[in-house]
Amino acid sequence: MPILAPDHWFRRITDIPAEFFVKQNIRLIALDVDNTLTTHDNPVPAEGTEQWLEKMRDAGLTLVILSNNNAPRVEPFAEKLGLSYAAKAAKPLPFGLIRTCREHGISLKECAIIGDQIYTDILCGNLAPGALSVLVTLMEPEDKPFFRLKRKLEQPVLCSFKKRHSDRVHF
Repeated sequence: MPILAPDHWFRRITDIPAEFFVKQNIRLIALDVDNTLTTHDNPVPAEGTEQWLEKMRDAGLTLVILSNNNAPRVEPFAEKLGLSYAAKAAKPLPFGLIRTCREHGISLKECAIIGDQIYTDILCGNLAPGALSVLVTLMEPEDKPFFRLKRKLEQPVLCSFKKRHSDRVHF
């Protein structure tokens, strides 16, 4: 699998059943916030997110927010959802993900990272040996030029992934 390609791609986080993780022996899920659990800079979880988190907890999965955002953005959101978190994670570097797994006593092979960005979330997962990387489609486009450029650069990766790995595209 190329370093930028996700292991799997879903439309929304709420489309991923707990069985998907259980079958792959995943015990910890590291979650991005913006455009994964909610829209960009929104303090309110997207519709269905809280119910999805509850299903994951019921399946025995550990859930952690792993965000590049600062603590004042991440902490209240994590508290609202009853999740632990790591802010300023420096994704795509895998050290925040590795540290999170270590803190929970879980190996990288038992970890999945879910996010909406190829060059941060997916690359982070792919740089952490054994971790499962799961892409979700962004909830709404960002208007800042930097994000628009990143999204444009992601398109060839996504088109190639769809063509070569349609069995891993779940929508």
